[in-house]
Amino acid sequence: MKRAQLRHFLALVESGNFTRAAERLAISQPTLSASIAELERMAGTRLFLREKRQVRLTAAGARLVNHARAIEREFRAAEAAFVEAPVPLAPLRLGTIPSVSTAMLSAAVRRWTGPQPLTLVEGTDAELRRKLGEGQVDVILTLLRPEDADRPSLRLLEEGYRLLLPESHALAGAALIDARDVASETMIARRSCEILGETSRWFTQRGVRPPFFLRSSNDDRCIEMVRAGMGVTTAPQSLARDGVVAVQLADYDFRRTLGLVGGRDRPDLVAEEGALAEALRAAFYFTA
Repeated sequence: MKRAQLRHFLALVESGNFTRAAERLAISQPTLSASIAELERMAGTRLFLREKRQVRLTAAGARLVNHARAIEREFRAAEAAFVEAPVPLAPLRLGTIPSVSTAMLSAAVRRWTGPQPLTLVEGTDAELRRKLGEGQVDVILTLLRPEDADRPSLRLLEEGYRLLLPESHALAGAALIDARDVASETMIARRSCEILGETSRWFTQRGVRPPFFLRSSNDDRCIEMVRAGMGVTTAPQSLARDGVVAVQLADYDFRRTLGLVGGRDRPDLVAEEGALAEALRAAFYFTA
C-alpha cells in the first residue's frame, strides 16, 4: 500500500466526488480512478459505492478512514522533522595528484577537523587545474608553479627525487649512487611520475637502458614491487615506506614543491592556519 493511494482515498472521502478530488490532487480523473481501483483490489473489497454524482463509503471504507488519517498525520510529522533539521554542509572537494603519498593522504584525512565533510578527487595536475577553474573541485593539492604566487596558494612540502631500493639491496646503505651502479638493475616505471620524460632522458644520456619488471600508473603497486625486490624505481622521497630505502643518485637533482591551490573566491581554503593546511602539514611531518 502506497501513501499516494491513501491520500487519494482521503481526498475522495472528503470531496465525495471523483472530479473534485482529482482537481484537489492536481491529477487526472482516470489516474484517480485507477489508484482507487488498485487500493480496492489490495483490500479485497469495495471501499466506495459509486452513485451518479457522488460516492459513499462502504463499511470497509469507513473502517479504513481512521487508519488512513492516522497514517497521513504520521507522514506529515515525519516530513516536518526533516524540514526543521539543519541542511547538511556541502562536502569540501579536495583534488590531488596521484603521486601524493597514500600514507600522507590517509594521515591528513584522519586529522581533518573542518566543519565540512571531505571528499577526494584524483587527477593529473592539468586535469585538476581545469576542474578548479570550472568549479568542480574547491582546492587542489598539486605541484606548485611560479605563476601560483599570483593566486591563492600555499607551499606545503619541498622534496627531492630519489632512487628507491628494497632495504635488503646491496646499495641500500649507500650515501650516493652513480647511474652506472644501477645499469644492470631491473627497473619499475612509475607512469604517474611528473618527470617521467626527464628521468628517461637522464638515464639514456648516461648509457643506462635497463629491463623493466613493471610499468604502472599505480604508485602503491610500484613501490610494493620495489619492497618485494622485483626492481628499483625513481620517485619523490615521500613515497618511501617501511622496507624501502630512498638513496640519492649523483647528478639527479630534480625536486618538486607540493602545495595547495585554491579558487580566487575561496582564499580561506589555503590559509596558513586553516584546517586543511594544518591537517596536511601534520600528515607530512608525521609520515616523513
